[in-house]
Amino acid sequence: MYFLGIDTSTTSSKALLIDESGAVVAVASSPHTLQTPRPLWSEQNPLEWWGAVSASIQSVLEKAGVGGEAVSAIGLTGQMHGLVLLDETGNVLRPAILWNDQRTQSQCDEIHARIGKEKFIQITGNVALTGFTAPKILWVAQHEPEVYAQAKHVLLPKDYIRYKLTGEYAMDKADGAGTVLFDLRVRDWSDEVLAALDIPREWMPPTFEGCQFTGRVSLEAAALTGLKAGTPVAAGGGDQAAQAVGVGAVEPGIVGLTVGTSGVIFATTPSALIEPEGRLHAFCHAVPGMWHFMGVMLSAAGSLQWYRDTLAPGFSFDELLKEAETVPAGSEGLQFLPYLSGERTPYPDPLARGAFIGLTLRHGRGHMTRAVLEGVAFGLKDSFTLIQQAGLGTITQVRASGGGTKGALWRQILASVLEAELVTVNTAEGAAFGAALLAGVGFGAWADVPTACRAAVKITGSTQPEASQIQAYRQAYALYGELYPALKASFGKMGALD
Repeated sequence: MYFLGIDTSTTSSKALLIDESGAVVAVASSPHTLQTPRPLWSEQNPLEWWGAVSASIQSVLEKAGVGGEAVSAIGLTGQMHGLVLLDETGNVLRPAILWNDQRTQSQCDEIHARIGKEKFIQITGNVALTGFTAPKILWVAQHEPEVYAQAKHVLLPKDYIRYKLTGEYAMDKADGAGTVLFDLRVRDWSDEVLAALDIPREWMPPTFEGCQFTGRVSLEAAALTGLKAGTPVAAGGGDQAAQAVGVGAVEPGIVGLTVGTSGVIFATTPSALIEPEGRLHAFCHAVPGMWHFMGVMLSAAGSLQWYRDTLAPGFSFDELLKEAETVPAGSEGLQFLPYLSGERTPYPDPLARGAFIGLTLRHGRGHMTRAVLEGVAFGLKDSFTLIQQAGLGTITQVRASGGGTKGALWRQILASVLEAELVTVNTAEGAAFGAALLAGVGFGAWADVPTACRAAVKITGSTQPEASQIQAYRQAYALYGELYPALKASFGKMGALD
């Protein structure tokens, strides 16, 4: 008995096979290309996703040495927020507009104007941002009316893969909430928001909880992939919700922390909690009947990568971190703002800039390295603090993943800054692994998602806050919080000079 997780990310499509114990048996990946036809645009061809998925499924079955009949169920995940428009017969009308596309600021402003910003937050749990799906639909209506006139179906990237696998139009509730066309509390499409934006209700697919089955592999898809026709396909979840399942962040009090190029704080909530100003994303979880908060910073491990490549290109990361170990907590007053790509949480500001602040003659390379690590930790604490203030309650454990959490020094800094236990787990495949677990729950291999996570996700290490560092970091974080408000106007002027 095997379960297949498929992750259609921005860079590749991954297929991952697990057995009934939750152990990973084989993994395969096929790359995607990215098109940027104009400044701020980011697009992909959905047919390329399907080709990559088909190749990855064939490869993972070959690596595992099994046939498609061995796969009991399939779970789907992928990049969130991307717009896939299909016509009446299921043909793709234009390239998919992706999560990182920035062309829709005027449409975001229009959404707030039509509905009212505060009311929109209370319905959807979010402010309208350029990354989300709703403003992309408005952009197509306004700039490509000939395409809009042919549209009959709105899907997200992984749901296009579902359509190609099964012939069914469907979406999970976690990814659906990420379109910001959802009524967060109802866990389904908001008729009020759809009507205000002139989006036909019949364009939106039915929505399902993450482990519910939404269709079965068709004969055509079976012939292309090597899967068995009739294999059930679970709803799955957007990549962040599936990643949370993959590390076991599926119950209140357990927070997921991802330190990749960007950084994410993910917290399960038992009800539809909303941050009043929309500074946190509030979406449905892939866990049935649960919701989550999410805070996103745009340059986490990406800040360290930029620092090494730009200021210390001859050094390995290990060499730089060893120097930083000799520097006391707080970097002797040196601060780093990690806004190298603008910022998202808690400051949705594309003009925000990175900065070293407080340099003196006594500061050396070790201080600068440690300041980068601490600045990223403070940026993540911004989201962590908002989650605590928004009513989540006690946070008992932080489950860390991503390349930035591999180093002991950064894990220690994060634990001390967040003042919480930081643990690592045995699963490194994230979203695809979570999607496979959701499929297993749908098939009945585990009673529910928390049970599946307890069976398959094991803690491999723990880092406790360092008592001697906590006060120093509280003081440094308070100062960090003063810097962006003080520099916001200057950042805007710098943007005008570019």
